[in-house]
Amino acid sequence: MATSNQLNQGMTITIGNKLYRVESSVKVTVPKGTPFIKARLKDLTSNDIVEKNFKLNQPIKDVSLAERKLEFLYPEGEGFLFLDIVNLEQVHVPTGVVSGKVNYLKEGVELKAFFYGDSIFAVELPQFLELMVAKTLTDDDSDLANGAKIAVLETGAKIEVPPFIETGDIIKVDTKTDEYIQRV
Repeated sequence: MATSNQLNQGMTITIGNKLYRVESSVKVTVPKGTPFIKARLKDLTSNDIVEKNFKLNQPIKDVSLAERKLEFLYPEGEGFLFLDIVNLEQVHVPTGVVSGKVNYLKEGVELKAFFYGDSIFAVELPQFLELMVAKTLTDDDSDLANGAKIAVLETGAKIEVPPFIETGDIIKVDTKTDEYIQRV
């Protein structure tokens, strides 16, 4: 059990029956009133950001999430099937947990998964992946002012690339910002 004064970025806490990751926290002092802690929290089930105020020294239940390495196998039903690299068990991850990261999933991609008990709450892709360009859109389809064009990757993701990138090229992509880094 922690107190509101100990809230730090990255900490995982539980309020009610929901898990939140602390995005930021700051002590607020007001001229005529009691100081309090203002925190931005990310709901780990819905990915919504909420702001919550805590009294000073208010008890907070902090939890630790178990981190495991998973390897993507294939989509299955309403989710995705992964292989736990350590114990070789298959893990079903719901679509909502994977969300926008689905654009970078291909067979064999390893990622970090965060578990609370047997429930998975978040997945984190490697920051950089090397992916093949499946096709590039013609100049008519991607009339971008900076001379770049749109590439469709083997995973279905669409990103902006320089004009010299062609179909079949392998490129390095930043999965956090959806940006082209370099041709490999």
